[in-house]
Amino acid sequence: MSFFQFQNPEYFFLLLLLPIIAWWAGRMGPEAAMRFSSTSLVKAVSRSRRSLPGRFLIGLRILALAALITALARPQMGKMNDTTDADGIDIVVTLDLSGSMRALDLSTQKNIVTRLDAAKKVVREFIEKRPYDRIGLVAFAADAYVVSPLTLNHDWLKKNLDRLELGEIDGAGTAIGTALGASVNRLRDHEARSHIVILLTDGENNAGQITPIGAAEAAKSYGVKVYTIATGQKGRVPIPEMTRNNRVMRDKDGQPIYRGRAENSNYNEAELNEIAEMTGGLFFKATEDGDLERIYAEIDALETTTIELRTYATFTEYFFWPAALGLAFLALEQLLRNTRYRRLP
Repeated sequence: MSFFQFQNPEYFFLLLLLPIIAWWAGRMGPEAAMRFSSTSLVKAVSRSRRSLPGRFLIGLRILALAALITALARPQMGKMNDTTDADGIDIVVTLDLSGSMRALDLSTQKNIVTRLDAAKKVVREFIEKRPYDRIGLVAFAADAYVVSPLTLNHDWLKKNLDRLELGEIDGAGTAIGTALGASVNRLRDHEARSHIVILLTDGENNAGQITPIGAAEAAKSYGVKVYTIATGQKGRVPIPEMTRNNRVMRDKDGQPIYRGRAENSNYNEAELNEIAEMTGGLFFKATEDGDLERIYAEIDALETTTIELRTYATFTEYFFWPAALGLAFLALEQLLRNTRYRRLP
């Protein structure tokens, strides 16, 4: 927001003196002024002390004084600025991309989505709520890879999140330990008030060289808190047919097409709960529509960021212009007084 002000407005009281100065100058001088070529013309000069040229010179002097007083008052253009100091935290979101994440048990009648699509939607909203935190992204199935390192560029992060698709990694397995280890590795060398991993899976660890408990011990040693989320119904879940661009294939009535495919979805609640307890986090279950939103909202409320908002003003000085105008009036007055309106001695 911009605004205009005078830094020293008390100088405007000096303007009250200008009418007095004008009256006094008109009463006591200057002598009538005129152009002349020789002293023989003096007798033709009016005896009036208030000739038009004299008044004009007085007017220039008054305008000059008014402009200089305005300059003393220091006109300024100000602008209000806000700065934010945030003590953010580091968060790694770890998402399961195994084949069972194609299941539709988190859908509603009007919104049919895979487990992965439901998770991506909630993670995107979570990222948007935390502009001052560095957030990274790790995806896993039978192996794990870092989709995005910790970053404050959340637009770039969300683009990487949107690009995640089932089938990018070997989906015939769930390497929870490897994924948690990769997430902890992203956090351990960064200084922050708090380090968080949010791990979402719908299966149990059956791949990778690192056990989930071993990775949790490493997380604990580095001060990393792990929130674990088990998503979907347990057991054998039907998997819909997918199009080439990984969208759910539907019939003419808009219903998902199933052709007998199914995947195991047997997450280990006890192990996920132990990981959370070891590291100071919490374990959650999301088995129906709306659970993921509630869980991420709860985590968002638990892991707060300290934000300090400061407001300050910057000013651009404009005293030069009235000062220059005042000096110009004075210079013009002196020029005219000594040339065109030169007075007799």
